Amino acid sequence: MTPLQIIFLITSVGILGSALMVVTTRNLVHAALWLVVSLFGVAVLYVMLSAAFLAVAQVVIYIGAIAILMIFAIMLTRRVAKDSGPQTNPNWTWAVVVAAALFGGLTWLLSSWNGFSTPIPELSSRADPLSQLGQALVSPNAYVLPFEVASVLLLSALIGAIMVAWDRRSG
Repeated sequence: MTPLQIIFLITSVGILGSALMVVTTRNLVHAALWLVVSLFGVAVLYVMLSAAFLAVAQVVIYIGAIAILMIFAIMLTRRVAKDSGPQTNPNWTWAVVVAAALFGGLTWLLSSWNGFSTPIPELSSRADPLSQLGQALVSPNAYVLPFEVASVLLLSALIGAIMVAWDRRSG
């Protein structure tokens, strides 16, 4: 194994472990911190892919914004950060079985795909990856629709957070 593959495996295990901790921990602040660890692992993967702009954007936007969002959510809702309710529902075993079946099916499907053995084409030295990303984000044939859907989703989450934090007694 090459050192790059070892770093990838360590980072992947760290991302999966911290993502599991995000959804299983009872403390809201700890969940936010595990989410930051998971997002930082994704930034490391971007660095490994030589996508420096996306790595910096991941750190600044996602890690910074998520940490601030969690702090505001805790301050605005004024609720206890520790959840006392049950963390699982009675159907969690079915969810694990379905997730394992989907993972196995996707692994089998992707293992038969010839894209894994095909080398990645080299980028031309004249191509500016940042301008290509900008073109892709605003191109109707690329990512403009998912970009706009994400903005509507974030707006609705913000409105939902305001509605949860609204003090109905004073209004």
